[in-house]
Amino acid sequence: MANEENNNAITLSKKNKSLLAGIAVFIVLVAAVAILGLVLITPPAEITQGQADCDMVRVSGMMPGRVAKFYVQEGDMVHKGDTLASIYSSTVDAKLQQAKSMQEVAQATSQKAENGTRSEIKAGAYNVWQQAIAAETITQKTFQRMQNLYEQGVISEQKRDEARAAYEVAMAQVKAAKSQYDMACNGAQAEDKAAARGMANAARGGVMEVESILADQYLVAPCDGEVSNIYPKLGELIAMGAPVMSIARMADMWVSFNVREEMLNGLPMGKEVKVSIPALDNKEVPMKIYFIHDRGSYAAWSATKAYGQYDSKTFEIRVRPVQPIENFRPGMSAILSK
Repeated sequence: MANEENNNAITLSKKNKSLLAGIAVFIVLVAAVAILGLVLITPPAEITQGQADCDMVRVSGMMPGRVAKFYVQEGDMVHKGDTLASIYSSTVDAKLQQAKSMQEVAQATSQKAENGTRSEIKAGAYNVWQQAIAAETITQKTFQRMQNLYEQGVISEQKRDEARAAYEVAMAQVKAAKSQYDMACNGAQAEDKAAARGMANAARGGVMEVESILADQYLVAPCDGEVSNIYPKLGELIAMGAPVMSIARMADMWVSFNVREEMLNGLPMGKEVKVSIPALDNKEVPMKIYFIHDRGSYAAWSATKAYGQYDSKTFEIRVRPVQPIENFRPGMSAILSK
């Protein structure tokens, strides 16, 4: 009986030793695989990705009115001087007619002043005065409406001030016209003749001003490029200076990258680098660095450890293709080759 117990104890001891040995071998194998992995496995290469872009030129004009016609569509290629759109404004046409009428009256008044005091001079001066009064009445009503809209918060202070300025100019013109009429009644002297010539010159300037606005009735392309966006619809009203469309200068493409400052040592100004474009079957093309600028203190790569690292500032680098790239468009991704 005692011998049987001794044999069982010896067998159990051997099994425990075998189990411990197996566990030890397993731990050694796991550790070896981990160490081998750390040695052989290479961390993935860091990718510096950027985006293609180009200058966008907005097309606008001085003439407010309705879009009468578009001569191009989005995506069309245009050349500098091509007609893009036409604007129609009955108000501006009426202003031109009014300005020409004022010029005719002022010229007649000046001529009559040069010829001496006549009934025609008085009549011309009186007409100018009455027209100035009518213009003052209109601008006064316009200013009052603008003032009411401004008090209601509908329009900006600038619009109200523009209406006030127009009203003040109209009042000054009434005074000037009244003075001319009084001088015509009292007889044309040297000062009267000079004033009449001044009125004629001012009226001529008014016509030139309206004609300069009408020159923007047809909007033309300021540069070569592709029509990127058309903002208003046909027949919509546009304000003075409002953009009508944007033209992308496709001939001046670039790629922008954001890099950490420690990478700048290998990316000096003027260096030629290789850039691959995924959208063009990863085509690799040479580009030259022409712009380096920091993105400001707000753009920084924060340190992941409290000690031993520092916050790295971000810089924007722009590169321009050495040669034109076919089918290269704004918005495409680009990879900076190492």
